[in-house]
Amino acid sequence: MRAVFLDYATVSSGDLDPGALQRALPQLELHDVTREAEIPARIAGAAIVLTNKLRITREHMAAAGDLELIVLAATGTNNVDLDAARELGIGVCNIQDYCTPSVVQHVLGVMLLLTHHLREYSQLATGGAWGASPQFTLLDYPIRELAGRALGIVGYGTLGCAVARAAESALGMRILIANRPGGEREPGRLDLHDLLREVDVLSLHCPLTPATQGMIGARELALMKPDAILINTARGALVDVAALADALRARRIGGAAIDVLPQEPPKDGSPLFAPDLPNLIVTPHTAWAARESRQRALDEMTRNVEDFLRGGRRGRVV
Repeated sequence: MRAVFLDYATVSSGDLDPGALQRALPQLELHDVTREAEIPARIAGAAIVLTNKLRITREHMAAAGDLELIVLAATGTNNVDLDAARELGIGVCNIQDYCTPSVVQHVLGVMLLLTHHLREYSQLATGGAWGASPQFTLLDYPIRELAGRALGIVGYGTLGCAVARAAESALGMRILIANRPGGEREPGRLDLHDLLREVDVLSLHCPLTPATQGMIGARELALMKPDAILINTARGALVDVAALADALRARRIGGAAIDVLPQEPPKDGSPLFAPDLPNLIVTPHTAWAARESRQRALDEMTRNVEDFLRGGRRGRVV
């Protein structure tokens, strides 16, 4: 059974063990990178296609010939035409709960970095300002304790719950949970616009849907406290990045940590790359990318493949 992993380098930089996957699929071809134009030729004749973020269209599936299963190295499925897969009788499976520790570490890390202005104080120290000071410390940037502060969570699934538990237990933060835009109201949760007025830190963990696309825009940012922090490790299009850049530049919010952008990689740049934006961290979609989490992702893909070969439906969304 021929199989092909189209974008293996999105999971491994040579630091993972693919042995179990290769034993399950002896004819597996590992391609670090596949350009869009190369997809049809590489999946032709393959029964199983593994990918992380490449877009697999109806045309790709219809022309593949022998395709039986698409195995995703992610939870999100928006890069595969699921309707076409159903119509063509092609299975699609994803993986879940593989990167929670890594994302939790990232969220808490950037929260502390922004709150303590660690980069700015490091620059003052190494740039000579500390040595020239008449006193033992510098107090140029405000630092606040997070204990008792409100952390707002949008998307209270596995990741959102884990971030909330960690922030509550380690930092003593209060947790507020938003009703997801487009979803049903739930007891004990706040509508998004009500939550935004209350939070000191807002962390996004919800999927990208028509109801959540652009849900944090100029209006929403204007509702937040002027020292509030926005963290997005979910999907880039949840946030209007131009509006966020404007809010940071005007100091209408206190800071932001953005791990995801609407276009990835950002070949057309981003408003968030402007050099004059204060208290901003932009990372290249790495919140999930601890080595242990990436190995776990590969292992979960292997389990999905093994189950499929036994006639099962593990991880199936189609």
